[in-house]
Amino acid sequence: MKHYFRSIKTLLSVLILLFISSLSGYAQKGLTLEQALSIAESNSPTIKKTRLNLVRSQENLNAQNAALKSNFSLSVDPIGYNQSRDFNDLISKWNTTTTTTSYGLFTVSQPIVLTDARISLTNRFGYTDSYSEYAGATTKGFSNNLSLTLDQPLFTYNRTKLQLKELQLSLENAQLNYAIQLLAMEKSVTQAFYAVYQAQQSLDIADQAYQNMQKSYEISKNKVDAGISAQAEIFQAEVNLATTKSDFENKQVAFENAKDDFKILIGIDLYDDIIVIPNISVDTVKVDISYAIDHGLANRMELRQSQITIETSQFDLIQTKALNEFKGDLGLSIGLSGDNPSLGDIYSKPTDNQNISLSLTIPLWDWGEKKSRIKASEAAIESNQIDLTSEQNNIILSIRQSYRNLINLQNQIEIAQTSVKNAQLTYDLNLEKYKNGDLTGMDLNIYQNQLSQNKLNYTNSLISYKLELLNLKIQTLYDFEKKQAVIPVTTLKN
Repeated sequence: MKHYFRSIKTLLSVLILLFISSLSGYAQKGLTLEQALSIAESNSPTIKKTRLNLVRSQENLNAQNAALKSNFSLSVDPIGYNQSRDFNDLISKWNTTTTTTSYGLFTVSQPIVLTDARISLTNRFGYTDSYSEYAGATTKGFSNNLSLTLDQPLFTYNRTKLQLKELQLSLENAQLNYAIQLLAMEKSVTQAFYAVYQAQQSLDIADQAYQNMQKSYEISKNKVDAGISAQAEIFQAEVNLATTKSDFENKQVAFENAKDDFKILIGIDLYDDIIVIPNISVDTVKVDISYAIDHGLANRMELRQSQITIETSQFDLIQTKALNEFKGDLGLSIGLSGDNPSLGDIYSKPTDNQNISLSLTIPLWDWGEKKSRIKASEAAIESNQIDLTSEQNNIILSIRQSYRNLINLQNQIEIAQTSVKNAQLTYDLNLEKYKNGDLTGMDLNIYQNQLSQNKLNYTNSLISYKLELLNLKIQTLYDFEKKQAVIPVTTLKN
């Protein structure tokens, strides 16, 4: 019930501010936290850059997957002409040759991910018109060469698989970073949002104090005019009134500055006049610290990013071990070729073509280069594993600290609530004393300041609790208010 009345009070306060702003002639735009987060997600420069990095990683992976499909290519050389005169050692004479060619090359190439091989089907069709001075004859005709080729690396790691896995991990890391940036943005925008609300409440409290002091000034003035109080009372009342007015004006400046900072953060026009509409009601939330830690360790994206770093370092180790390695290449090719002056008889006397080749690279001595590079890569992996352990400990530490802060803030809210109630009663009692002449204006100002400060402390304690709940949600990826897991956005919206 207390939370219900507190929500009603907050809503009324916001409505009053909206009403005052409408009377002042300025069109203010009410902004909820959800609306502010939505605007920031679209306009934040950091989120824009992170989103572009995610697009880049996704398109690189798409390109690699496309490259693993069959590639069709066609190259055409419509006309080629060559005339040359060379010394022929066989006949010990100079010989002039004139050759005109035209050909096309069609290729279908298919990578094989499983074995890192590549199989290619090639067909070369052409026409040749060649004259030789020595032979005194011209040769004309069509030719066609169809071949199937397999190139298979041996005794080495699968480079195609490794490259694909690296791009997949790069995309996953970009997705995680995008989600982390969104959570960080939610935290910074929420903090700035409530900073505006705090300034807004401070202004409201300062306005109430100023109005109260105006009433006190009128009471003091009437008493002095009636000869009930000494002339010094009116002097003190004027000082108190001027002080509260100055405080009110200072709060107005702070409020406008906070709004400008907030508008820059979420990316809206500085000339837009806004007012924040928060949901400041707080219900104490029960938190199971063991569950919070387990859920955080199981779901925190920073841990997965550290694991990706370790996996990437292991890929570097694989590549380092391939330095100066013993490896081989196996090539197999079969084909059918034919040539004839008549296009229709091009395969009248076909020729079978076969080719088998095996090449080996055998390292002999590298002066310890490979051994040292492997040790360096292993040291990098061990360092990354230490970072992973440190990240786990930091997560546990952060969750435990957030949990303790929540418990302490619950106590602070209760204390602040009681303090506001007592300060209000104290001020009302002393205001009656002041009206009856039993209290000086200076003493009444002290009670007014205490009331204002206690109201501000209560507002700040509520905001601190809301922010700490958000911090715990980010630390654990679990919303204890809604009792549900937080599912980060790791892909772009369509």
